[in-house]
Amino acid sequence: MAYKITDECIGCGACVEGCPVECITEADGKYVINADECLDCGACADNCPVGAPVAE
Repeated sequence: MAYKITDECIGCGACVEGCPVECITEADGKYVINADECLDCGACADNCPVGAPVAE
């Protein structure tokens, strides 16, 4: 299962720094995970200060 970034996202970009496959992009001040490329590793969630990335 891929991760998804919830509405809790504050747009800080910390999730991008931890992603080993660079599947996170910014859209309108929020970040989005490409589910087709996500490895479900949880690195984005580990880096997020507000817990916005969650497993679907």
